[in-house]
Amino acid sequence: MPSFEISQIGVVRNERTDIQDTDNWGAVRSTITVDERFGEACLQGLDGFSHVEVLFVFDQFSEPDGHLEPRPCRGRPDLPPVGIFAGRGPRRPNRIGVTCCAIESVRGRELTVVGLDAVSGTAVVDLKPVMTEFLPVGVEQPGWVGDVMAEYFRP
Repeated sequence: MPSFEISQIGVVRNERTDIQDTDNWGAVRSTITVDERFGEACLQGLDGFSHVEVLFVFDQFSEPDGHLEPRPCRGRPDLPPVGIFAGRGPRRPNRIGVTCCAIESVRGRELTVVGLDAVSGTAVVDLKPVMTEFLPVGVEQPGWVGDVMAEYFRP
């Protein structure tokens, strides 16, 4: 299999440092500082959008193992086991995370967002503005997902 090299474009700073604290991300305010190699105008125009997709690396987690066997989501035995690509957690082959966040402010190379579920120090690998034309319609999911996510984005 070919491999690809991805370099971080910035870093997350917020009050969350415990990688085991996995709920209540809704009110978390994070500042992403983009690397100076992209220049002071790298975020210009992003302030016209309400939301941004933040692609990041679960770089503070150990390398995952056991991709072959389905596991219950979030390790909860009351939930059905799912395969590696039916979840969004850090147990991923390439440890890539993506979250759609509300944009609070844009200043130079600093982007402040709300609702990013990444701990302080997390490597950011890309930012993409959310555009209505790319949003899906008719999204469906199993009933248990709403139950397991009830506390996830709660303030």
